[in-house]
Amino acid sequence: MIFANRTEAGRALAEQLVRQGIGADGLVLALPRGGVPVAVPVAERLGAELDIVLARKIGAPRHPEFGVGAIAEDGPPVFDDAALRYLRLTPDDLAAIVAAERAELARRVERYRRHRPAPTVTGRLVILVDDGLATGVTAHAAVRWLARQSPRCLVLAVPVCSQEARTRLAAVAGTVVCLHAPPQFSAVGQWYDDFTQLTDAEVDAALSRHRDAPARHPRPARRLGPAA
Repeated sequence: MIFANRTEAGRALAEQLVRQGIGADGLVLALPRGGVPVAVPVAERLGAELDIVLARKIGAPRHPEFGVGAIAEDGPPVFDDAALRYLRLTPDDLAAIVAAERAELARRVERYRRHRPAPTVTGRLVILVDDGLATGVTAHAAVRWLARQSPRCLVLAVPVCSQEARTRLAAVAGTVVCLHAPPQFSAVGQWYDDFTQLTDAEVDAALSRHRDAPARHPRPARRLGPAA
């Protein structure tokens, strides 16, 4: 299963959520940047409110592309213990990187929210959307941050994920919806024809288009129980 782009993936993900009866009374939260164009068609199809939750990967020293942890909003860091053991690192070794990522996270909060408060999730059905999960550590940090706020139910929805990430996230999210979990998985981008990285301006534009679009009426959906 190869998706043409994130928008196509979001449409397919939305139909799967409808089939599972998820989302009519939900709040869709996107993980910027790549999760936003996936989340927009999901929110449109479900007739749901759309907002964002901010998270940042913590990369290994000298190899920032190799994620060893993540932080979300004002939550504590979440580390991949296996990656730390493999690299012989401790959380203290990453203090400077964590501080730098917190600074970037604060910049993005200011850039995307523009003084708006973070979305209220207490007692709500929350659908967290990203463009895919490789290690899943960034989504894990976001799930942990959201779970602390006691949503009624927490659903993690992605078009594609590694089997390992799906198993890991299923232990912390109430429900994981993944369209494609191939046994051989090296990177999220290999499952998209167009996986161009988004700019801040493109994220703003996508969110603005959704806010300005006419309201849509979702199909009836079952009511999910409390978050795990």
